[in-house]
Amino acid sequence: MYVVTGGGTGIGRAVALSLHHRGEAVLVAGRRRAPLDDVVARTGGAVTAVSCDLATPDGARTLAAQVAGRVDGLVHCAGGNPAIGTPEAATLDAEADLLRDTLDSNLTSAALAVSALSGHLAAGSAIVLFGSIAAEHGVGFYGPAKAAVSSYALGLAAALGPRGIRVNCISPGYIADTEFFAGTMTPEREEELRAATTLGRTGVPDDVVGLTEFLLSSRAQHVTGQNLHVDGGSHPTR
Repeated sequence: MYVVTGGGTGIGRAVALSLHHRGEAVLVAGRRRAPLDDVVARTGGAVTAVSCDLATPDGARTLAAQVAGRVDGLVHCAGGNPAIGTPEAATLDAEADLLRDTLDSNLTSAALAVSALSGHLAAGSAIVLFGSIAAEHGVGFYGPAKAAVSSYALGLAAALGPRGIRVNCISPGYIADTEFFAGTMTPEREEELRAATTLGRTGVPDDVVGLTEFLLSSRAQHVTGQNLHVDGGSHPTR
């Protein structure tokens, strides 16, 4: 079985549907039931869905309760930037809440999902976490939170390596056709991001699917502890 968190929308949805089309058993998780139900409907009921908040221990336990047997791969796409579409924090209390929400959505949810499913991950299985190019640019609290996810992936790879479990992090650049920016992306900003790539186009969810499936597969059996950018060359790593 493959578990895809944040599997109702965006990259998570694209990964879940691709795995299903390959004939894999897939469990999708997310906070909102409606997008999950749509994935289930599009697969004729073949994909299983569970609604839970993975930033909480109860949510992680709810996810684990839906799993029986071995998990071949965990793809943790759940996350987000709570600052998008909200007013700037006007008080210290509001700022603390925003920081906590951002870390919970990204780092806490990743750690709790991994820990909850740890007993189901056996030798040969793989974990793919999701960072962001925002980690390279220091975007508000979101960039640091995603930097923490990529750092967590590195330590997790070392911890789980002796069990034969691989862990990698994918850090996308701007990926169009997702709900992430919630209608806040202006044409001018989208053009700026497109122009920053060396390929001259913005990314789409399917651009991330191929790398995700490679990292989950035995073809990547000696690839672990890596943070891989999918951004059309807008942030070269050397």
